Parts: sequence; C-alpha cells; structure tokens
Amino acid sequence: MKLNVEELHKVAHLARLSIHPKDEESYSQALSNILNLVDEMQTIDTQGVKPMTHPMDAFQRLRADEVTESDQRDHLQKIAPAIEDGLYLVPRVVE
Repeated sequence: MKLNVEELHKVAHLARLSIHPKDEESYSQALSNILNLVDEMQTIDTQGVKPMTHPMDAFQRLRADEVTESDQRDHLQKIAPAIEDGLYLVPRVVE
C-alpha cells in the first residue's frame, strides 16, 4: 500500500506530530513499507497455530508464597498521627 504525502499529513495530524517537509518522502516510504508488511502478514494462514505466551519458550520462575518478615504493624503505627483498629486514619478528602 503506497502512502502519499497527503495521507501522511492526515496520519501525522491524528498523531499530533509535525513532519519537516524534507522528511515527508522518507516517512511516507517507511510507513508504506510497514503497511505492506502488515498486508503480507495478513495473507499468512495461521489456522491451527497455537498462540504463544513468549516467542522463546521461556517461563516465569515463581518463588514460593511464604511469609519472610515478622508482623511489625504495631511498631510502624507508633509514629502515625491517628489509627483505629490497626488502620491508619486520614483526613477526609471527598465529601
């Protein structure tokens, strides 16, 4: 798909970008190349291809969900200006 300069200006306006006149032709060609690649990819038959979560067959190593620190709530709330039932009280900001 060949993108002309007028269409480039429309896209630039929508993206709130300014393009210097000397760069118009190179940007137009670059965007045309991207659109051509997308068109080419649309023609590929992906029927039966299983979606991947990661292109490198990587997996996330998760650590065990274990408590590693002691309860310090009382110690940390000593400096709070106001607490109630273990919760910090803050000034009302929404009426």
